[in-house]
Amino acid sequence: MSRRPVNPSRRFGDSGGGLFSSSKSKSSPVVSVGLIIVGCLFLIAYVYKGSGVFGSRLESVSRVEGDYLCAGEVLRAIPILQKAYGDSLHKVLHVGPDTCYVVSKLLKEEETEAWGIEPYDIEDADGNCKTLIGKGIVRMADIKFPLPYRPKSFSLVIVSDALDFLSPRYLNKTLPDLARVSADGIVIFTGFPDNQKAKVADVSKFGRTAKMRSSSWWVRFFLSINLEENETASKKFAQASTKSSYIPNCQIFHLKSLH
Repeated sequence: MSRRPVNPSRRFGDSGGGLFSSSKSKSSPVVSVGLIIVGCLFLIAYVYKGSGVFGSRLESVSRVEGDYLCAGEVLRAIPILQKAYGDSLHKVLHVGPDTCYVVSKLLKEEETEAWGIEPYDIEDADGNCKTLIGKGIVRMADIKFPLPYRPKSFSLVIVSDALDFLSPRYLNKTLPDLARVSADGIVIFTGFPDNQKAKVADVSKFGRTAKMRSSSWWVRFFLSINLEENETASKKFAQASTKSSYIPNCQIFHLKSLH
C-alpha cells in the first residue's frame, strides 16, 4: 500500500510568528509537550492510514503472512458483486485464506448466507473465527481433494489466493470441483503476474511459493477444463465498477461451466 510521505519542508506560519519561526526566547515546556503529542498523533495516523482506524478497510487486514493477498480485495468488491450477481449472492461459498474475515463480512449483508473453506492451517484464530468453525460455517479442508458438499450446494463460489499456490496438476481437479458445487458460477480473485512480493509467501504454510499467472494463461486453462467466461456477470461487474470508480488490485475472473 503506497502512502504519501510527509513533506518535511512544510511549515506553519511562514509569514512569521508561527510555531517554527525563529525567536530568541525559549519555548515553554507546555508548547514542547504539545508538539510532541501532535507529532505522535500524526505518526499514528500515518502508520494506520487505510487500515480501518482512519479508513474503512479494517476487515481487509490479513492475518496470513505475506505481502500480497486478494482476500481484502474480495471485501472491497462485495458491493460490486452484489450489483453483478443479485440473487446469486444470497448463498455463497468462499474458498481461501482469511475466509473467516470474508464470511463474517458476507453474513452482515442482508439475506446472505455464507460458508467458508480454509485450505491451510489457521494459526492464532480469533474468537470470531473459532465460533464460525465450531458452528461448521467455516471448515478446514484440503482443496486438492473433493469438497464435502453436494453438487450445486451454493449459488456462487468465490475463490481468493488459494489457486495461486496450486500447480496445474491439482488445478485440473480443484477447479472442476468448485464448479460442481456452484449453481450460478465461480468468481476467482488471483494475483497479477508482475507482483513479485507474492514470491516471498510463507512456504512452510502453503507448501510452495505463489505463482502469479497471466490472464491469458488462466483463460487457456479455464477452457481446457470446460470453464468459460460468464459474459453476463462480467459485463454487469464492469459497469458497476466504472460507476463506483472501483479499480481492482487483483485479477478477477467470472466463470461458468460449458454446457
